[in-house]
Amino acid sequence: MNHYETVFILNPVLSDTQVKETVKKFEDYLTSKGGKVTYKEDWGLKKLAYTIQKKKTGFYHLFEFNIAGEEISAFELEFRRDDSVMRYLTVKLDKHAAAWAEKRKVRVKEKAAAKAAKSTSKNK
Repeated sequence: MNHYETVFILNPVLSDTQVKETVKKFEDYLTSKGGKVTYKEDWGLKKLAYTIQKKKTGFYHLFEFNIAGEEISAFELEFRRDDSVMRYLTVKLDKHAAAWAEKRKVRVKEKAAAKAAKSTSKNK
């Protein structure tokens, strides 16, 4: 089992329900093929660096997962078949990239905790 990371951009005209369903579909696909999603992150609606399909924004999502290498081409085929996916990129993580990903996860948790602490202090 290899360690991979995929970032994909969904069409901004989708509703929140459609976005969640699409993300769940790809997560279910990975688990059905024997993979394990170790981390996922919703980056939200972001401005694109350049227009894609006449769109200037998109919903960004990140998956970190373990799966057999021969399953990646089929997984990417699922992205190509789905009209709601505007772009995707899958990379295999080596030990250095995996260590950096762990640091990123810690920073995200720290930011979320700081934001929660800030909002509770404002509410008092």
